[in-house]
Amino acid sequence: MLFRNATFFQFPKSLSFADFNEQLTECELKPVQGLELVTRGFVSPYGDESELMMQQQDKVIGVQVGQQEKLLPGAVVNEALQKKLREIEKKDGRRPGSKRRAQIKSDLILEMLPKAFVKSNQMSVMLDTASGWIAIDTASRKQAENAVSEVRRALSSFPALPLNAEVAPRQVLTQWISGENLPEGFVLGHEAELQDPAEQGATIKVARMELQSEEMQHHLEAGFQVTRLALLFNDRVSFVIGDDLVVRKLKLLEQAIESMDSGETEDANAERDARLALMHGELGELFAALSKAFKLSKVE
Repeated sequence: MLFRNATFFQFPKSLSFADFNEQLTECELKPVQGLELVTRGFVSPYGDESELMMQQQDKVIGVQVGQQEKLLPGAVVNEALQKKLREIEKKDGRRPGSKRRAQIKSDLILEMLPKAFVKSNQMSVMLDTASGWIAIDTASRKQAENAVSEVRRALSSFPALPLNAEVAPRQVLTQWISGENLPEGFVLGHEAELQDPAEQGATIKVARMELQSEEMQHHLEAGFQVTRLALLFNDRVSFVIGDDLVVRKLKLLEQAIESMDSGETEDANAERDARLALMHGELGELFAALSKAFKLSKVE
C-alpha cells in the first residue's frame, strides 16, 4: 500500500470500527453482469484466497476498494448507430428523426452491454481511526468520493467531510514562493502552477525551475497566484499540493525507502503490512503538518 496520490477526508474520531471486517465482507465486490455498467465493493488486501478484508495495525486500517466497469467506447457505439441508420434509410427512404435516433442509440447500448469488455481496478484506502482521517490513493475527487461512499455503505453511517481550510490555500502557497518562511519540515521543490485570478485568466506551468527566482517574482507581482506547488517534507517524501488540498505525485524518497528495506519480512503478507506501516507513518506526519499549515477545521 504505497500511495502515489492522496485525497484526504476527515471524520469524527468517535466512530466505531469494531465489526468492520464483517461489514466489509457483506459489501464485497461483485462481478459486473448483464446490463450493469459498473460495480464497486471491497476486495481482500491479502489476495483472493484470504478471508481478511482489511489490514489493521492498532488504530490504522487499510482496505482495497475494487471496481469493475464495462467498456463501451463512444466510437464503437456511433459506428453501430450509423450502420443501423443507413439500413433504416435504405428501407424507409428517409433518415430517422432526432428522437428516434436517440432511442435507436439507447437500444444499441443495451444490446451491446452484455458483450462489452470489463475493466477491473482497485484503490487503496487508509483510515486513521485515532486521528480521524481517511486517505484515498487518487487525485480524482470523484473517485475519492466513490471510495468514501463504499466505506459509508459498509458502516451504514460515515460522516466524512472534505478538508476545509480556514485560510485560502492559494494565498498560503503564493506566500511560500514569495519568500515567506515555510513551515518546519517543508522545502520548496521545482514545479509550480500559477494562475491569473481574472476571469479566463492565463495559467503558467513551470518545471525544473528555481521557484523563488526573479522571473517567478515578476509573475507574482503581476497578480498571479500559486495553484499547485511542489514540496519536500522531512527529506522523506516529495509531492505536489494543490489549492484543492489534494496531494499529487507523492513519492517516497531514499531515506523513507531505506527504513522499509531495513525491515525483515517473511512473506508477502508481512511485506504488505510493512508497507501499510510505512505509508501511514509518512501520511500521518504529512497530514498533521498540512493541518497546521492550512488551519484545517476540526470534525466533531
